[in-house]
Amino acid sequence: MDTHTWTLRPATPDDVEPIAELRAVVMRPDLERLGRFDERRVRQRFRDAFVAAQLSVIEIEGRFVGCVALRPAEDGHWLEHFFIDPGVQGRGLGSAVLSALLARTDAAGVTVRLDVLQGSAARRLYERHGFTVESEDAVDVFMVRR
Repeated sequence: MDTHTWTLRPATPDDVEPIAELRAVVMRPDLERLGRFDERRVRQRFRDAFVAAQLSVIEIEGRFVGCVALRPAEDGHWLEHFFIDPGVQGRGLGSAVLSALLARTDAAGVTVRLDVLQGSAARRLYERHGFTVESEDAVDVFMVRR
């Protein structure tokens, strides 16, 4: 599977369960390390927050491999629900998707914020793309890219 030929499509209500499942798989190691993994809650929190209009599905050759959301806020956008199937991680897909999204927000002059779990490998990806730490607590690291 060539991770360079990805596409984004708008999410639909049918995407809720596949994304909730991917979220559980991707977040499990970090949540377990932090002592916060709950098999049911990790999926339900996504279902409760799902807004199809803000979410895009990442596909390669028509196959679901991830998702990402840019949620408008008063002071910019929040990058949320950025999950890549572990089977295609480590091949530049996350970086390519993030670069494409940030090209759009940069062109619009929009600040982007996100939060990542303490100790998550994803933090390095965000730092490589210009995000800096705004604040942090025992669980979350809040980052910003102006």
